[in-house]
Amino acid sequence: MINHHPDEGLLLALAAGRLGGGHALLLASHLEGCAHCRQRLAVMESIGGVLLDEQPPAAMSPLALEKTMAAIDAIHPAEPAEAPEPVPDRHPPLPPGMAWPRALHGCPATGWRWLAPGMRWSRVTLPFDPAAKVFLLRIGAGRELPVHSHSDSELTQVLHGAFHDGRSRFAPGDFDEADGSFHHVPRVEAGGECICLASVEGRMLFQGRVARVMGALVGM
Repeated sequence: MINHHPDEGLLLALAAGRLGGGHALLLASHLEGCAHCRQRLAVMESIGGVLLDEQPPAAMSPLALEKTMAAIDAIHPAEPAEAPEPVPDRHPPLPPGMAWPRALHGCPATGWRWLAPGMRWSRVTLPFDPAAKVFLLRIGAGRELPVHSHSDSELTQVLHGAFHDGRSRFAPGDFDEADGSFHHVPRVEAGGECICLASVEGRMLFQGRVARVMGALVGM
């Protein structure tokens, strides 16, 4: 049962196409398993379509059609090159019975890298937004991330296991948004490890010196 969902502002930004690649990927991962949020997004998109239809028509340049056709021809030449062979997805191994979100298709990820005792991480590359900071975090049972805040925002989608950060418990399917308004310490439950997908805009602001160095090495 999913207890934590994206707020209205995030879904509106997704519907309007105003989210960065990393945050849009996180929302897409959540929407895969959340019929409630898919319905909310569909309503927003429908309202947006109605508002767009009600806008008065805008005058266009006499050369608008000619320029548009030229741009299309530049993208799609008369004799297209042979399509390249598809590149297989590269993702680190998962616990038995777990599968990666479909939203990660075409987004390669590194193998699990050591971060600290009982903690591993993987960097996800978005071909459509290479600068996006998207990570997979794999934290062992009973382990916790160092206390930190955020210079901008961090979105987290729980894929496996559960954690508690002092505000609430987050389990598989749950979605969390964190910003600079508070400090938290995500702590994994003792029953098993936790795997999360995270998108960071700005930087994670760790309090301890060692944690700051660790975060800088990872690119968080």
